[in-house]
Amino acid sequence: MRSDFWFFCPFRVRYAEVDQQGVVFNGVYLTYFDTALTEYMRALPYAYLDEVKATGADFHTVRTVVEYKAPIHFDQEIEVAVRTGRLGRSSITFALAVFGEAEDEPRSTGEVVWVYTDQTAHKPVPVTETLRSLLLKWEGAKIAAV
Repeated sequence: MRSDFWFFCPFRVRYAEVDQQGVVFNGVYLTYFDTALTEYMRALPYAYLDEVKATGADFHTVRTVVEYKAPIHFDQEIEVAVRTGRLGRSSITFALAVFGEAEDEPRSTGEVVWVYTDQTAHKPVPVTETLRSLLLKWEGAKIAAV
């Protein structure tokens, strides 16, 4: 439901994003999700690139799930909602949903799992306290923290 989210990233479906049936091609959903996650981080505000430079660690996407519930058409205005569903020691699970303009039921839902990884050792490391604090501030009790 729309009320489960505080962050929304607006889009208008472009011609290049639809298939021959005039609906959003399945692979485009991950682009929507990735863009919305970038904007979610900006809204926290989390200086993603600054943190990568300072820590030598970055997130790797290790899991993505998309569930298609209703079609989304060319030129339709949509919003991709993001929230943090789970905050682990070195991982973050994001819940996402795609809503049509002014709709309460999602047309699609998804999940993206990131693992924070030392880029030299290629091993998971703990999520920074800076990011952990921001996520807990905005999401609060909605996060399943581990």
